[in-house]
Amino acid sequence: MKFSKWHGLGNDFVLIDDLNNKIADPCALGKQLCDRHFGVGADGLLLIRPSAVADFYMLIINSDGTVAEMCGNATRCFAKHLRKYGYTDKTIVSIETLAGIKTAEILPDGYVRVDLGVPNYNLGAVPMAGAADDISIGIAIEIEGRTFVVNGISMGNPHCVIFTDDADTIDLNYWGPKIENHPLFPVKTNVEFVKVIDCNNLQMRVWERGCGVTLACGTGSAATLVAAVLTGNSEKTATIHLDGGQLLLEWAENGSIFKTGAAVEVFRGELL
Repeated sequence: MKFSKWHGLGNDFVLIDDLNNKIADPCALGKQLCDRHFGVGADGLLLIRPSAVADFYMLIINSDGTVAEMCGNATRCFAKHLRKYGYTDKTIVSIETLAGIKTAEILPDGYVRVDLGVPNYNLGAVPMAGAADDISIGIAIEIEGRTFVVNGISMGNPHCVIFTDDADTIDLNYWGPKIENHPLFPVKTNVEFVKVIDCNNLQMRVWERGCGVTLACGTGSAATLVAAVLTGNSEKTATIHLDGGQLLLEWAENGSIFKTGAAVEVFRGELL
């Protein structure tokens, strides 16, 4: 079985052709391949599968073997792989995910611009505990004597954005899982710690549900922009500064969030 290894700002993925739907247990395979000691090593496994409603279907398996609804960095890598290896000659590709159909445009400079869709910030959509129609912005929680003001955003997957001046030093491995597993989030959550640099620049570090600390998160960057705009910390276009590099995010007039960034192939191989 052949595979390709890609990354988007250090958020890395193993990508495999499964157009014939022959992989019987993708969750077990994902956990095996993503192991950084006994496998290829990655934050996730991406399977190319057929779709009846889009050009292709992207199945995303986290490194712990769980299924993810959506991943922005994965979408860029997935689209670039499809184009590079002749699965499509389109520069704009529609990709079905568990969070709906996303479109990815491969730009002349090699960067990929992804339409991540319209964000939702009601408790029921994120989801978060409480009345479903209530706004999920500015909710205080206390963990071990520390108060966090959380902003829940759904980008097809759950995000918890926290603005803090110590984003660059906060212990992600300590606080990330505590917030991910907080009772406020019934299906757990991705956690973004964000420092406002100015109205067009935001520093973000992330703990991803099902993966742990990663160098970048595309949907997390989108959630960060949305939360920053809603709390008056940002304009609708901003650069998100991640541990793995930078992404340009735009909240367009049609309500969609657009994300532009690099997608890089690292190597190809064959599983024994």
